[in-house]
Amino acid sequence: MLEKKQTKKIEEILTEIDLEQPAPAEEPMRQYYFMEKARRLVKTQAETLGRPLTFHVTTFGCQMNARDSEKLTGILEQIGYVEEEEENQADFVIYNTCTVRENANQKVYGHLGQLNRVKKKNPHMLIGLCGCMMQEPEVVEKLKKSYRFVDLIFGTHNIFKFAELVATRLESDRMVIDIWKDTDKIVEDLPSERKFSFKSGVNIMFGCNNFCSYCIVPYVRGRERSRNPKDIIREIESLVADGVVEVMLLGQNVNSYGKTLEEPMTFAQLLQEIEKIEGLERIRFMTSHPKDLSDELIEVMAQSQKICKHLHLPVQSGSTRILEKMNRRYTKEHYLGLVEKIKAAVPDISLTTDIIVGFPGETEEDFQETLDVVRKVRYDSAFTFIYSKRTGTPAAVLEEQVPEEIVKDRFDRLLKEVQSISAEVCSVHTKTVQRVLVESVNDHDDSLVTGRMSNNLLVHFPGEKDLVGKLVDVRLDTCKGFYYLGEMVASIRV
Repeated sequence: MLEKKQTKKIEEILTEIDLEQPAPAEEPMRQYYFMEKARRLVKTQAETLGRPLTFHVTTFGCQMNARDSEKLTGILEQIGYVEEEEENQADFVIYNTCTVRENANQKVYGHLGQLNRVKKKNPHMLIGLCGCMMQEPEVVEKLKKSYRFVDLIFGTHNIFKFAELVATRLESDRMVIDIWKDTDKIVEDLPSERKFSFKSGVNIMFGCNNFCSYCIVPYVRGRERSRNPKDIIREIESLVADGVVEVMLLGQNVNSYGKTLEEPMTFAQLLQEIEKIEGLERIRFMTSHPKDLSDELIEVMAQSQKICKHLHLPVQSGSTRILEKMNRRYTKEHYLGLVEKIKAAVPDISLTTDIIVGFPGETEEDFQETLDVVRKVRYDSAFTFIYSKRTGTPAAVLEEQVPEEIVKDRFDRLLKEVQSISAEVCSVHTKTVQRVLVESVNDHDDSLVTGRMSNNLLVHFPGEKDLVGKLVDVRLDTCKGFYYLGEMVASIRV
């Protein structure tokens, strides 16, 4: 959903562009110039085919990628493409890729193999690849050699150039590759097509400076750079004016927000400013790195009326020895101390986490330390992962890679422990009344709607489609482990 005010503003800009003149050097006007150029090229092709051109964006990976895909979608729609649900029916297919784990790369190659067959029957079809996977030089070399049918390849740093890259490809018949090693550039005020009318992700920063030894993200997303707080506030105010009641603040490590600004501002201070925005009901954020979680942030969360009662705090391992090898820069004791502070300040907080099993050198004793943290913290849920070796990271060359059968056994034991505790923790809200943001009609029963509580748990209850996007009060009747069945008990609040 493109904001109405934004749509009008973009149309005004595009109608004033003179393509007889050279492209502007300054952003974002340069991209609007290429949007208009691409729009005319697409219109000509659509007239030749006798139908609108269509597109399909597939997103792999994190919420940062999901937000980037909304930007790609917004630009494609401005150019004149119409969204198509079926990938193999689209004229332009975009894969926004992830490379955190090896299997993510393999998924993309598998999809490309299928698309190649489709493209042979539809020669004017375009295929574009972007995102983190494209920042790996060996990936780009493989694509150039074995996937020559791909039309457009670009990375994470120059997604704002999408209109320019599309126009370049439409004017030629060659593969277009534009990969930047790094950037400090942040371009504001480009189109974005929101998936939901009532909630939205908002990037507050890009990149990461942590260099955890297992993680490839700093190498493909670049170094930290924070957006200007005034731009963030302006964006959220515009979203709220367009009907958004909940925002998710996004960054690889939101707790380190503000360090690159000319006038430094902490993440806690940014949250306080966002809380002042009238009409905004809920604030979420992720991801938080334990080493940067300050007492100031805990205090702001405790006092806030809008910050949701949910904190995702990745622990990765419970062993201080393994945490050091991971370059996480905190100890087991420090992490547990943080949890104590958070629970004391926000007693009804929901804590979730990420855990890696099978990091090189992990012993059974190390694994037991992880189980100990899980039992002491009692997470509402945990994302559990088997260690994935990523070429280019320090951990990839470590000796003592843990045998697969041992890793699988530990993973199964961890998952059983996490699920058992989660079922107990999540059930404590039974028979209480909670405020719920209705997000959709239920996937399996259209007499029900599905909403999300402040603590991020889902609840399904009888309701009509017109409740979607509204905040309502719901009595939680039955806990089903990771979700509730309930009944609406009050009139609509928003």
